[in-house]
Amino acid sequence: MGELEILPGQVDGPLQIESIFGRRAPLEIEVGIGKGRFLLSEAERRPQIDFLGLEWSLKHLRLAKERAAKRGLLNIRLHRADARHVLAALVKDASVSRVHVYCPDPWPKKRHHKRRLFDAETTKHLERILVPGGYLHVSTDFSEYFDWIVEAVKTHTRLVPAQDPEFPEVPPGGNTNYEAKYLAAGRRIHRAVWRR
Repeated sequence: MGELEILPGQVDGPLQIESIFGRRAPLEIEVGIGKGRFLLSEAERRPQIDFLGLEWSLKHLRLAKERAAKRGLLNIRLHRADARHVLAALVKDASVSRVHVYCPDPWPKKRHHKRRLFDAETTKHLERILVPGGYLHVSTDFSEYFDWIVEAVKTHTRLVPAQDPEFPEVPPGGNTNYEAKYLAAGRRIHRAVWRR
């Protein structure tokens, strides 16, 4: 495919990752890339890895796309889509080495909890798409949602808490723009990593 963005009309059934990237390489997915701070940094640092960034905001996706193009990054593809649909229907079993979910929308009102990414079904898909030994990285500034996520992973998967040797520590300013913003405001970032 060769382009930075995967357009909706180009997707017909499960994503053919090798043809999308034009090579066979380990794949990592970031759900909710925002302006792309983490994704772009990692793609630059680890060119041997392919990165798929999912983002619903067209404004943010376009900004990340411009930044990736300026840096000449060939190992990134961006897709504007509902992450829950992508994880459930478009990503093959045991095909992803890491999934990164940083500061997902907590949907704090009880009537909106059904919109949270970490529901029973999507949490199962997060496990399904990981390769054996693959990692799920999560962060949130919202303590109640963090407890919800931990409980969802514990209840609906066999993932085990782990430390990922590729990420021994988090940068002082956080991984993403949202993390940096929340840390600057004095808010605590809750983090967890699980391994399949």
